[in-house]
Amino acid sequence: MSLPIDTEEVSNLANKAMDLSLEYAPKLAMAIVVFIIGSIIIRMVTGALKRLFDKKDYDETLERFLLSLTGIILKILLVITVVTMLGVQMTSFVAILGGAGLAIGMALSGTLQNFAGGVMLLIFRPYKVGDVIHAEGHTGKVEEIQIFNTVLRTPDNQTIIIPNSPISTNSLINYSAQGTRRVDLTIGIGYDDDIDEAKKVILDTVSKDSRIHQEPAPFIAVSELADSSVNFTLRLWGDVADYWGIYFDNLEAIKKALDAANISIPYPQTDLHLHTVEK
Repeated sequence: MSLPIDTEEVSNLANKAMDLSLEYAPKLAMAIVVFIIGSIIIRMVTGALKRLFDKKDYDETLERFLLSLTGIILKILLVITVVTMLGVQMTSFVAILGGAGLAIGMALSGTLQNFAGGVMLLIFRPYKVGDVIHAEGHTGKVEEIQIFNTVLRTPDNQTIIIPNSPISTNSLINYSAQGTRRVDLTIGIGYDDDIDEAKKVILDTVSKDSRIHQEPAPFIAVSELADSSVNFTLRLWGDVADYWGIYFDNLEAIKKALDAANISIPYPQTDLHLHTVEK
């Protein structure tokens, strides 16, 4: 059974739809145009700001943070402008934003904490882009300090993203802060070897490495009488960037030098004594 169609009502709905289309289509088209142009302008502004920072030789950490913050603020202003062009009253829009902001703020409390953490990092500067740090169980070079996160690059080329909030409130190690770093090596020799001769061989070997600083001077001393070896503690100073080169290269060079001087480097071993029991 078919229902009768009220042609007059359908005609009125069609007329209202046409009127709404004629009224809002130009606004919608203009809003789209403004959004596109505004997005282009934002990219131009942030690009010009970056070039200005580069020209003035701004600190890279501050530069990236300000560029990110500027981009977000400009995008928010653009969205507000577009919404206003569509006929939404600012008072109503502000009220909606207030209610939505409260709900979003409660839902994204962790994100807001990360933003606050980013501001604190920017103010107190415990590290900067390019520093090598250890934070939240990760060690790497700081690639970028964003509004909400810090991006690290590990020595094996992994990207680690750490929220700013825990970094700003917990302890961290900045290996690059002082510019120099001490390299600690433990070298063992046999109990039958001459201690003074071994110390001379080791110091002569490290003196050939130009990366090692002479102030403070290299330090070596007996630090342990272990089960199978007499252990030396060797302390060397060098630039942070040379840390691992000094560590690995001198460990190898010392081994070769001790071998050439017939000084043994013992390794743990077990002596087994067999006794014959007469029956």
